[in-house]
Amino acid sequence: MLAKATLAILLSASSLPVLAAQCEATVESNDAMQFNVKEIVVDKSCKEFTVTLKHVGKMAKVAMGHNWVLTKEADKQGVATDGMGAGLAQDYVKAGDTRVIAHTKVIGGGESDSVKIDVSKLAAGENYAFFCSFPGHWAMMKGTLKVGG
Repeated sequence: MLAKATLAILLSASSLPVLAAQCEATVESNDAMQFNVKEIVVDKSCKEFTVTLKHVGKMAKVAMGHNWVLTKEADKQGVATDGMGAGLAQDYVKAGDTRVIAHTKVIGGGESDSVKIDVSKLAAGENYAFFCSFPGHWAMMKGTLKVGG
């Protein structure tokens, strides 16, 4: 009898609408130069949006490091190119680059890092790109970010 009551409660709770916007996303990266996410939609009701990057591979950051960089789509290639010259010590992001909206540090296997984005600085309808700026990775490790909701 208790099992049936518990099941009924769980079923009724699962049918309730979710009212709170999800203001975070987790992106996994691996030793095969891949992100597990190709698109992130940020609910416009979020004040801040947190992206957590997890490296689920085993390789060290000097060999197969990854970061998560957010720019406008039009700025992606220039930011990636300039980031190569910045080097690992600067997380492959040029210091003071105003085209970079947000970025994590470069992480290696088993590590993670998070970054918070001020949603008021994002515009609905704008094309945003996220990518890994480790040299040679940005052509494969990329996706889009949109403001919706």
